[in-house]
Amino acid sequence: MSELPPTDDATSRRGSLERWLRERNCTEVECIIPDFSGVARGKIMPASKFWQEERLRLPEGVFVQTVTGDYPDEDTTDPTEPDMLLRPDVNTIRLVPWAAEPTAQVIHDCYYNDGREVDLAPRTVLKRIIELYDRRGWKPVVAPELEFFLVEKNIDPDFPLKPPIGRSGRPETARQAYGIDAVNEFDPLFEDIYDYCEKQELDIDTLIHESGAAQMEINFLHGDPLELADQAFLFKRTCREAAYRHNIYATFMAKPLKDEPGSAMHIHQSVVDKVTGESIFATADGKLTDLFMAHIAGLQKYIPHAMAFFAPNVNSYRRIARGGFAPINVQWGYDNRTVGLRVPVSEPQSTRIENRVAGADVNPYLAIALSLACGYLGMIEGLRSTAPVTGSGYNLGYQLSRSLEDSLRLLEECKPLCELLGERFVRSYSAVKHKEYETFFHVISSWEREFLLLNV
Repeated sequence: MSELPPTDDATSRRGSLERWLRERNCTEVECIIPDFSGVARGKIMPASKFWQEERLRLPEGVFVQTVTGDYPDEDTTDPTEPDMLLRPDVNTIRLVPWAAEPTAQVIHDCYYNDGREVDLAPRTVLKRIIELYDRRGWKPVVAPELEFFLVEKNIDPDFPLKPPIGRSGRPETARQAYGIDAVNEFDPLFEDIYDYCEKQELDIDTLIHESGAAQMEINFLHGDPLELADQAFLFKRTCREAAYRHNIYATFMAKPLKDEPGSAMHIHQSVVDKVTGESIFATADGKLTDLFMAHIAGLQKYIPHAMAFFAPNVNSYRRIARGGFAPINVQWGYDNRTVGLRVPVSEPQSTRIENRVAGADVNPYLAIALSLACGYLGMIEGLRSTAPVTGSGYNLGYQLSRSLEDSLRLLEECKPLCELLGERFVRSYSAVKHKEYETFFHVISSWEREFLLLNV
């Protein structure tokens, strides 16, 4: 079997990496890949070794590690745990702004020894979906909106989370949606976040206070799906690191506080002609195209089958509830925030769909990949959407599963999605999530002890 990468490409890549690292006096490099849960895995090595390293390796089994550090009972990968070859994506190299010494971080792609990309890698899954669009002459464009909570430092998981104390010396007790002063309560933290993002060249746009107590939202500028997934992946890490330095936590759990709204990662998505750059969703005079309606229809048909990616954890389903500012169905409407699929008011060239289903706890690579995959299937199948909703979508009932177990069953039954994603990837992902679901059921909650212990 041939080794990867080709010598000339590897030589050029090592040269550019060496120059970058020398110019910034970097002493260490964090070599990272995202796993199924979006956790950064990898190795840290001296910079001098990094640019000389031709064959950085990790075992393939790193992808099937659960969020608790366990492994699924089902063997979905090679039991010999073969190594993967890691190739740095030069475009992703950035400084680690919170490191004490000059340190770089670079996201890697994963390959087998014969040159094939590892089909379990979330980055590979997203690139495969982008390639499907490319073959049709289409270019998808996305813009994530990522919500998160700031919470008081919590070192005992048995205690509920609480909003942190800001500059006023008091925690938030009332909801402050879009409140400027509420954001200013944590000015030093956000100054660090913006500074860290600038040093990493993360294209964040606006910061707002969301509906929950100490709940915030960061919007990213629109762009290439892979680049935006990289940025969302790095932003989560950046936000948590910045919060640690202010003795609080930043959490991207979908539903961290029982009496507050959940957190989402809304995905704005559009498609343009890759040659002309013109939108294929609307004509110049603003008329919506058949492809736009089919894209919506694809999202409506396939999002219920893809919920294991949009709501990937047991906690995710606490967010999918009527009255909690999260959608409960896949209805769509114009400028309607009560439905799963919102079409914002925009100029024709900016015509887009906002997928409001995904929680903030998603793996951004997989959530963006699945959102685009659902719309893609709608376009190639020529599906027809329902009529837009003009009233409250909450009155139309649930169309989304309420548990991870149901979501995994729907995924496994959906042949079109399984074929797009790859049978082995779906089998491995499902095995990991089934294991996490089973592990969760070993825990007896405080609610059960409070209401069942002496009453049943």
